[in-house]
Amino acid sequence: MQETPQQYKQRILGYTRGRDPVKIQRATPGRLARLLRGVPRPRLARRPAPGKWTVGEIVAHLEDVELVAGYRLRLVVGAPGTPIQPFDQDRWAAVGRYGKRDPKRSLAHFCALREANLAFYRSLTPAERKLHGMHAERGRESVTDIFSLLAGHDLNHLGQIETILSP
Repeated sequence: MQETPQQYKQRILGYTRGRDPVKIQRATPGRLARLLRGVPRPRLARRPAPGKWTVGEIVAHLEDVELVAGYRLRLVVGAPGTPIQPFDQDRWAAVGRYGKRDPKRSLAHFCALREANLAFYRSLTPAERKLHGMHAERGRESVTDIFSLLAGHDLNHLGQIETILSP
C-alpha cells in the first residue's frame, strides 16, 4: 500500500523530531561524500532489489530535489501563498537518466546547490521563514516546513544508502 502525501510528510518529518534541520542539512554533504568515498562505480550502480533505486540514482535524486527545494523556498518568499507543484520522482528519474549519471558529479552538484540553499535560508528573517505556499498534495507549507522536510528527506536517503552499502 502506497502512503498518502500526509503520511509521507509525517514520516519524513519524524526523522527530524528534536533535531535542528540546519545542522542536519549542513552535515549531509560531508556524510554523503564519506559514504561514497572509495566505493567503485559498479557498486554504486548495483540495484539492491527489483524496482529499487541504486545508490547512484539516489544521489542523482538528491541533486534534483535540492534544485526543486531551492526553487520552492525562493518562490514562497517571493510570492507568499503561491501554489507549489509536486513532481513525480520516478518520472524525473527516467527523464533525468539517473542511472547514467556519474554519482560523483551528482554529489558535486548537490553540494553546490545545498550551500546556496543554506545561505539563502540563513539570510531569511523569522517572518520570512513563516511565509507559506500551497502544495497541491500536502496543503499549506511554510518555508520552515519545506526546510524541515528537506532535512528529513536527507536522513531518509542517507539511511537507504547506508543500508545498500553495508556489507
